[in-house]
Amino acid sequence: MSHIDELHKRKTFGIVSHPDAGKTTLTEKLLLFGGAIQEAGAVKSNKIKKHATSDFMEIEKQRGISVATSVMAFEYRDKQINILDTPGHKDFAEDTYRTLTAVDSVIVVIDVAKGVEEQTEKLVKVCRMRNTPIIVFINKLDREGKDAFDLLDEVETKLGLHVTPLSWPVGMGQRFKGVYSLYEKNLILFAAHGKQEAEEEDIFRITDLEDKLLDDKVGKSAADELREEVHTIVSVYPPFKREDYLSGAISPVFFGSAVNNFGVRELLDCFVDIAPNPLPRQTEERVVTPEENNFTGFVFKIHANMDPKHRDRIAFLRICSGTFERNTNYFHVRQGKNMKFSNPTAFMAAKKSVIDEAFPGDIIGLYDSGNFKIGDSLTEGEVLHFKGIPSFSPEQFRFVNNTDPMKTKQLNKGLDQLMDEGVAQLFTKEDNGRKIIGTVGALQFDVIQYRLKHEYGASCDYEPVNLHKACWVSSKNAAALKEFAARRKKDLAKDTDGKLVYLAESAWTLKMAQENHPEVEFHFTSEF
Repeated sequence: MSHIDELHKRKTFGIVSHPDAGKTTLTEKLLLFGGAIQEAGAVKSNKIKKHATSDFMEIEKQRGISVATSVMAFEYRDKQINILDTPGHKDFAEDTYRTLTAVDSVIVVIDVAKGVEEQTEKLVKVCRMRNTPIIVFINKLDREGKDAFDLLDEVETKLGLHVTPLSWPVGMGQRFKGVYSLYEKNLILFAAHGKQEAEEEDIFRITDLEDKLLDDKVGKSAADELREEVHTIVSVYPPFKREDYLSGAISPVFFGSAVNNFGVRELLDCFVDIAPNPLPRQTEERVVTPEENNFTGFVFKIHANMDPKHRDRIAFLRICSGTFERNTNYFHVRQGKNMKFSNPTAFMAAKKSVIDEAFPGDIIGLYDSGNFKIGDSLTEGEVLHFKGIPSFSPEQFRFVNNTDPMKTKQLNKGLDQLMDEGVAQLFTKEDNGRKIIGTVGALQFDVIQYRLKHEYGASCDYEPVNLHKACWVSSKNAAALKEFAARRKKDLAKDTDGKLVYLAESAWTLKMAQENHPEVEFHFTSEF
């Protein structure tokens, strides 16, 4: 099969949501349909020994939340589907933001009872900045929740999306009878069996909603309600056009119950029909199209110790063009040297398998001895820098203290590797050399402490430090930057790349610094 044929088989997407909306459960049900797993894990209780396939770090199993992006691949209807299951918890948003640079489309999961939540708003904003095609899945229809039209209004106002429903619930909670697919013109009756697929006898072809079969199956009042609501949908919402979805102009909406595996097949079938194949990627030098023959790719995530027994560190690489081949020399743009990889891997959550080749849209793992950083490019010799892989300005800060001087080497190695993963940022103060960890969320500190102890045998504790913001500074005027550095030395630090960072104690001191040094630019992401 040619490179172009392989390219057209691939669909790479991310699943995003607020915590507890059912994102990891939906991921598992999609994997069930793909035959990638035989049974779903349990994520709800730490007493249950089976856990969601996509949550493989020990701390994730204990807390029942995803703290790292997982990559999973499966085949369905002759397509190769690559799913990136992202952390929903706001403290791990940075990992999610970076992951969104590696996907071509997104499914947003919303809890029918809670509606659009804060974290969903932030993540969708990032998708909209890139015009990423979005499908919305409204989950947990077997529970009481908000009115379906109210939810659509909420999605439009809070997320800024223009929606068009492609399926519609018949009732909700105790009255939930099933879903009518406007896309396939089918009525699917709900049975809380949680089996892998709806039984054939539960699916009825109803092209005309006036058909009396509808009354027979759901009852006269539910049928009349559905007719009225579908009439409203047709008159209020725009008709579905694939080109509008691909441009980000409209977002299809599906309803279902992931835990009962209900409405998931309809979502997956439609996704396979409409979702984009691998899309072009912007670099600082030019646009890279997936049809190009020469291989290119970028690292969007690094994970140390995926298997603690082997101390392995893996760089996740998104392939953008050409064909990646095992044991072939590729050019590492930042380091300016050639590298070859003898055991590149494909993922099924924590399970990995060595591959001989991979194509645009695929996510592969490269064993890494410290050569890679997030954002690095691999090519066949061309110098390319992929754009849009930011490090965000942290909002929580702690001094980090070594509590076991005998393990200083392990602590430094652990901190270096965890910072390379992008879980947090390390700043070394210019005046006294003390190390400060900055994160987007407080839970990251627990994760770092836990992983340092269990993966590196090092222990640390934290000391509060009163800071408002860390921002990178630059200036076209070298003298102005030098004067700024001399006057603000106690507030300056270097990040792990040696870039100068200003640590502002409060919003007021940041504002004053900006006013007093007009020629100095303050950046809130490291990509400038």
